[in-house]
Amino acid sequence: MGIINRLLTGPLSSHDPSNNFLIGLRGFFVIQSFLYTFLLVFAPATVAHSPNAMQASASTLHKALKFVSILFWNEGIIYSGFILLSARTICLPFITKDAGSKISIAGSVFRRGLRLWIPVAVALAVATGVFHARGYRRVEDFATETNNISILVPYKIDTALIYFNSVFNLFWVTNKFNDQAGSYAFPGQMMWVINVIYQQSFTTYMTMVIIPYTRPSWRVKGTVLFVITAWWVQSWAWYSITGLALADVATNMNFKVKAQRGIKIYRSIRLPSYIVYVLIVAAGLLMQYIWVAWRPEYRNQEIVAHGGLYYTGGLNEDFDVKQPQARDDNYLVLLGFFLFVETSDMLQWALANPLLVYLGKRSLSKSSCHNSKQLLIQL
Repeated sequence: MGIINRLLTGPLSSHDPSNNFLIGLRGFFVIQSFLYTFLLVFAPATVAHSPNAMQASASTLHKALKFVSILFWNEGIIYSGFILLSARTICLPFITKDAGSKISIAGSVFRRGLRLWIPVAVALAVATGVFHARGYRRVEDFATETNNISILVPYKIDTALIYFNSVFNLFWVTNKFNDQAGSYAFPGQMMWVINVIYQQSFTTYMTMVIIPYTRPSWRVKGTVLFVITAWWVQSWAWYSITGLALADVATNMNFKVKAQRGIKIYRSIRLPSYIVYVLIVAAGLLMQYIWVAWRPEYRNQEIVAHGGLYYTGGLNEDFDVKQPQARDDNYLVLLGFFLFVETSDMLQWALANPLLVYLGKRSLSKSSCHNSKQLLIQL
């Protein structure tokens, strides 16, 4: 068992100060995003939970393709992964070298909107210009000819005022993030993720200021309580606080070395940490597979088990199925995967390869910057 643990984790080491593996992790999600978008357009039946996949025959091959989709181009894991990764990275300038610095926190908060607003404004302007030049009708004709009911014709932005309001609202809406012109006007209708990332940035900023002034044990206990509370009210904050907690334990609590030693069971007997991570990932994937191949009608039942935050004092029984949700299955898959990444030298080395780092630097980047810390706070 010790040999297997050594092969999976490599030598004992502390947190990688360069953080290139986090940029590479972002590049990994970029590849998944491309696969999801490409297949949703040209092979929508291979994308789990897409309308075409729901209508396709339940053959063995089809079930296998949907299972592969869960692993490699899963929409929920992709957007949830970006949200969690954002919280994992934006706090680093404050909790590492400049721990407790007023300038660090003020600068991060001030620059946050600009670092996101400029790329979003440019991207939406380019997309709008291309659709006006080539015609919205082409998208509708393509969808009709290929019987693709999984893609939508983007919302048409006709005036400069509509364009400005579409970009502005992406940084203002606080609920029902998907229902806004800026997201509907963009190919794939996924721009709402920027909205969530921006809003959750302030949850991360407000929470991280206590890190230099509280005991580690208190922060861990407080994080668990915060995650449970945020889960109950169905807020994206339970993803954000989990990302912040991962950054805290990796940077300030020597988590990587402790995890590589294993979990103490009895005296000198230790359970390899990766077994726990495998169980967490397996639990999430099992839920995903059940909702796809066995009981798809129960997929959204977990959403009911939350407080109805905006409209009732009871359970969340009247939720909008069209809205993206902070889901338990996505959370478990990502939590287990991120724990692997945080503690495995092999995975960190793989994620820090030049290709993934390059893709990570180019994603939502307004400049060609080579400073890792500056790049991280752009997401």
